[in-house]
Amino acid sequence: MNIIERPRRLRQSAALRDLVRETSLHINDIVLPVFVTDGVNVDQEVPTFPLVRTVSIDNLARLLDHRVRRGLRAVLLFGKVRAANKTESGDAALDPDGCVPRAVRQLRELYPNLTVFTDVALDPYTTHGHDGIVHNGDVDNDLSVDILSRMALVHAEAGAHMVAPSDMMDGRVGALRSTLDTAGFHNVGIMSYTAKYASALYGPFRDVLESTPSFGDKKTYQMDPANIREAERECRLDLDEGADIILVKPATWYLDVVARLSEISDRPVAAYHVSGEAAMILSAAHAGHINRHRAVEEVTLAIKRAGASIIISYFVDDIFDILAT
Repeated sequence: MNIIERPRRLRQSAALRDLVRETSLHINDIVLPVFVTDGVNVDQEVPTFPLVRTVSIDNLARLLDHRVRRGLRAVLLFGKVRAANKTESGDAALDPDGCVPRAVRQLRELYPNLTVFTDVALDPYTTHGHDGIVHNGDVDNDLSVDILSRMALVHAEAGAHMVAPSDMMDGRVGALRSTLDTAGFHNVGIMSYTAKYASALYGPFRDVLESTPSFGDKKTYQMDPANIREAERECRLDLDEGADIILVKPATWYLDVVARLSEISDRPVAAYHVSGEAAMILSAAHAGHINRHRAVEEVTLAIKRAGASIIISYFVDDIFDILAT
């Protein structure tokens, strides 16, 4: 008797498919990027990226109240600085009354159970749009690490639960850990952008923060998209230096990297579904080529299936709707 294998038996109904599902989404998986700026009563849509609104501190509740009520558990804060306040050395990044520290304090007061991550990099604060201090036409690694360590301390003092260095300078995780520990912030964690690639997918994000580099590119410090063994090396270094979470950015074009690092890391792996990836879904859905909700569910499942236990996503509202059905 010829016995045919029939995997379709497990696909016969929605209830059965749910029962045997290998990967599931939960709102606890999701971190929402939030963009704050100086001023009062600012609530701006970004024409090139309608998923994002830039808000002043007084509008944080308007942005987040309904999302927290629906179950949002974590945000990643980015600061947008006025052009007049940008400098070559990004001094505004160290202002304890800057938009990010003030937003941290406000969020800790408004939402005691919300986890607050903060971005640590200089590109929103510098006139040149690079992630560190430019010296002799190049980003100086060690000068940059020094100011980034002080920036992380400012965020910790404001009440950040975790700082997220996205600069890709060598040795910055260890320097941040030492600075935080010396100041007594042993419980402030570090989510390191371990494998941040020099990608073509960051355009809408840079439009939001008005942080496009004024010269050159970021290929001397962000990773070559062709490399994966280098990502393993960066992972080992960050783990040795004290990273609590490692992160891959972008997510969907680098699922192989997410999978590889999730195999070698004994700490959680995060992935950032970046602005360009999100914009492609928006554009295709707007043109009628795909169903937006189905695409968001599929891509987010793919990121989690690859090994990411934390997903930074602009599609939190879509995910709420998906989980509610």
